[in-house]
Amino acid sequence: MSTIEKVRERISEKETTTQNSEIIVYNDDVNTFDHVINTLVRVCGHTSIQAEQCSLIIHFNGKCTVKTGEYKKLKVQCTGLLEAGLSAEII
Repeated sequence: MSTIEKVRERISEKETTTQNSEIIVYNDDVNTFDHVINTLVRVCGHTSIQAEQCSLIIHFNGKCTVKTGEYKKLKVQCTGLLEAGLSAEII
């Protein structure tokens, strides 16, 4: 097996073992921009600029991926978003 084939094999193995999930937040007619921004900062650890950009994407596109990572870590954050009244899910 060549060196290139070995590297490709390692990359392939890593891709299959580190599949990331995403938290998607959906637009609604209930929550204000300020509430969404403050919640993303508090729950997801976003900077205020990141949270503001996400809130605008949510508003104009109907949804936005706000966090990517391992399911176990995202579950806690998604629960926090839901408890704050946001519409969110992990995919």
